Amino acid sequence: MSTAISPTAYNYKVVRQFAIMTVVWGILGMGLGVFIASQLVWPELNFGLPWTSFGRLRPLHTNLVIFAFGGCALFATSYYVVQRTCQTRLISDSLAAFTFWGWQAVIVGAIVTLPLGYTTTKEYAELEWPLAILLAIVWVTYGLVFFGTITKRKTKHIYVGNWFYGAFIVVTAMLHIVNHASLPVSFFKSYSAYAGATDAMIQWWYGHNAVGFFLTTGFLGMMYYFVPKQAERPIYSYRLSIVHFWALITLYIWAGPHHLHYTALPDWAQSLGMAMSIILLAPSWGGMINGMMTLSGAWHKLRTDPILRFLVVSLAFYGMSTFEGPMMAIKTVNSLSHYTDWTIGHVHAGALGWVAMISIGAIYHMIPKLFGRAQMHSIGLINAHFWLATIGTVLYIASMWVNGITQGLMWRAINDDGTLTYSFVEALQASHPGFIVRALGGAFFATGMLLMAYNVWRTVRASNPAEAEAAEQIAVVGAH
Repeated sequence: MSTAISPTAYNYKVVRQFAIMTVVWGILGMGLGVFIASQLVWPELNFGLPWTSFGRLRPLHTNLVIFAFGGCALFATSYYVVQRTCQTRLISDSLAAFTFWGWQAVIVGAIVTLPLGYTTTKEYAELEWPLAILLAIVWVTYGLVFFGTITKRKTKHIYVGNWFYGAFIVVTAMLHIVNHASLPVSFFKSYSAYAGATDAMIQWWYGHNAVGFFLTTGFLGMMYYFVPKQAERPIYSYRLSIVHFWALITLYIWAGPHHLHYTALPDWAQSLGMAMSIILLAPSWGGMINGMMTLSGAWHKLRTDPILRFLVVSLAFYGMSTFEGPMMAIKTVNSLSHYTDWTIGHVHAGALGWVAMISIGAIYHMIPKLFGRAQMHSIGLINAHFWLATIGTVLYIASMWVNGITQGLMWRAINDDGTLTYSFVEALQASHPGFIVRALGGAFFATGMLLMAYNVWRTVRASNPAEAEAAEQIAVVGAH
């Protein structure tokens, strides 16, 4: 019997590893975020040391939350979803294991190098060339495992969630390799292959599409699997999901220039970026509506299911931040918002409200199934986590909206004689209350992650992974 079913058993080991590390890196990345937010409230927390200064720790925070927390969530869910929807095991256990250990090595490399000041200075692409090469090798391996698994699928159809995961893997590789083209001059120093406005354009083509493909397309793959699964309803419109996919990946790649309004970038490129960003509202909301409408006939479940609540509220934040983004790309709005805390608030509406919340919901959905339990240790703790995350996100983004608009208006205020009405320091003083609320909101969110860690630990401690895999084997055989 065992020989008959063992070839179809899923590789849950690598999924479990990535799922657990999602929680670990989430706590470290968000904890560091709260710390650097506190540095803006109490500058003494820099400790007068170069490697604990805001400028050194902020890139580490972004790398930990995007690539460590978000990346591990994407690896875990994509490996889980592709096996279950293709009804076949990952094509290579050893390559999958390499992606896990290689990815953790990249993250540890970031933790060591960024506080020491080794950086390319490119946002979200700060890792110097040796780590960038390792990351590229791991990522190409990830692509081989993912697409290799799809080629040996038992199902005729490729589920739409896998289309989103596939596009995210391919485009992220392209973005990373092109933007990181550089000339190394030492082991920890390189110079970009591009110069001037070209370098800026390549960087924000990368930077915005790190958001567009890493932090949006990949997580939409997550949405298309876990929302219908948790709601126990089919996706509202499969046709809309296909239109959503092609519209999103066609348009998103063009939106980068909106980061460079009123700079040396040619005006036509700025305008093109603005136009594409505004059009992008349509496919973004198409996906959000498709996810929301999946709950038709299942809205009552939100009263009792905090995991579904995480997934649905993440869609609400996705809808909000993908409305806000195109509006902020309009040049006249951007002239007020750019370089202010409004941008920081917008990023975190997407990062905390969309990316983190859907990841948390997906992890809560997977952990019992990966470890052979009926459900998580405590539904009450998931509920508490949900409210901490929601309140924390709202505090964060509301304080940054107020700060950002205040800063933008103060910076552009001019006296009758043409001099500036306010000094930069006065704008900074006016921002201080907002910094306090932002740190408080972040602390709420990070506290929720600690509850999650405890809940996961208790669930795993009482688990039987072998039972989970045996049950999965039988389920797969039954499906055939």
